[in-house]
Amino acid sequence: MNLKSGIVKFFSFIGDVRAEIDKVGWPSRKEVVVTTIIVFIIALVASLFFALVDTTLYRLVHAVIGR
Repeated sequence: MNLKSGIVKFFSFIGDVRAEIDKVGWPSRKEVVVTTIIVFIIALVASLFFALVDTTLYRLVHAVIGR
């Protein structure tokens, strides 16, 4: 492969990438905001759940061990 054919293939690749990006269905700003809020709420609920389970197991183990 010589330099000229490599450059041609590179620019062909870039053109193909641009064509594929044009086909992507991008979410609206509202969809992004709503899904971001949902993710934060789920993360908060999960962290509270695991904190509760951790505290409960900690107290249970210490009650059984007697420390």
